[in-house]
Amino acid sequence: MIRLAAASLAGTAIEFYDFFVYGTAAALVLGPLFFPTFSALAGTLAAFGTFGIGFLARPLGSALFGHIGDRHGRRPVMFASLTLTGLATVAVGCVPSYASIGIAAPSLLLVLRFLQGLGLGGEWGSAVLLTAEHAPAHRRVLWTSIPQIGPSLGFLLANGVVLALSAGLSDAQFHAWGWRVPFWGAGLLALGGLLLRTSLAETPQFREMGEPVRLPLLEVARGHGRLVLLTAGALSIGYAVFYTVSTWSLAYATERLGVDRTVMLVCILATVAVMGALTPLAALFGDRYGRRPMCLAGCTATVLWMFPMVALLSTGEPLWMFAGFLGAMLAFISMFAVIAAYLPELYEPRVRCTGAAVGYNLGGVLGGALTPIAATALARGDGPPWGVAAYLTGVGLLSLGCFALLPETRPAPVAQPGPGEPEAAPA
Repeated sequence: MIRLAAASLAGTAIEFYDFFVYGTAAALVLGPLFFPTFSALAGTLAAFGTFGIGFLARPLGSALFGHIGDRHGRRPVMFASLTLTGLATVAVGCVPSYASIGIAAPSLLLVLRFLQGLGLGGEWGSAVLLTAEHAPAHRRVLWTSIPQIGPSLGFLLANGVVLALSAGLSDAQFHAWGWRVPFWGAGLLALGGLLLRTSLAETPQFREMGEPVRLPLLEVARGHGRLVLLTAGALSIGYAVFYTVSTWSLAYATERLGVDRTVMLVCILATVAVMGALTPLAALFGDRYGRRPMCLAGCTATVLWMFPMVALLSTGEPLWMFAGFLGAMLAFISMFAVIAAYLPELYEPRVRCTGAAVGYNLGGVLGGALTPIAATALARGDGPPWGVAAYLTGVGLLSLGCFALLPETRPAPVAQPGPGEPEAAPA
């Protein structure tokens, strides 16, 4: 289990590094470099638009790689998805700016961002299922929370590299070539991740599954459509909060509040580091008290915290901003620490790779793709951006309703025989 979880963690960290480094670049430099004919606001919106394309591609990647995972095994998907995302990320770092090749520059950016999202759409499902289908039932949330630390590590790595370059280079150097370095580094990370995965075995549940479903996506649509929509709606608030903190707030604070770029990156990095460290603890509560109660508690806390978070962000003071971000991320991880066990348990094994991944990544479209664009538009004008807080609260209430309609899936504890009682026969 340690080897499996480590390989899954490495892969999700690398894949999310690739995805997050684009979001950071979109917030800081892609607008003026690839959309220079737009105003500052319109350029930021356009850059976030290319950011959102990756989320739109993720459900398609889930369907494509989910088909492979449900028919041919979870293991092949882990190699194909990591290779695709790594190559697309390196290529982003090689795209010339608008000044060099004109409209072809943002067009190439859109295509490569789409390929990034396609690969990431397959990564999460395969990595989580490989861990979940090997893990003992009474510790499934704990083991599957390890690959869930991958997004935090990927974010820390991506933004840590950007922070180092931002601190070590002048603005002119950073805009000229420094922003490309994190994208080029993705190639080496992808190679390392592929090497770690070479010795992984296929999951027992897939090997014992029998004849695979011919068209898993069609089977999911017919028999699990309501479940997919509920999980997508439930997860949308997690994505919305995460990308509000990690992407939109970076652009808002540096452009509107005049906060130094390095200070803002440090605030966000510290928040995500605490969130990643506490993920296994939240997972232990998920094994002890159930998946659904943790999701309901985290979602409720998120709804209650959105207005205070925006108020603290509007101060422009690093400590207050950190406090606002931390409260939001602790509520977020209360939900997402258990999701890697919860979603696979909601689907039967023969369509699990497709169903769990499509639901997870549709939530990304609803919450992650739209939020930076909507927040940027709602934050126009003077004063605190209360419209952003209202938008996030509305998304949170939608998610809360969806979580309330989902069933609990925690396995019933195995009763231990009392003194003098025979042990139960194996099922």
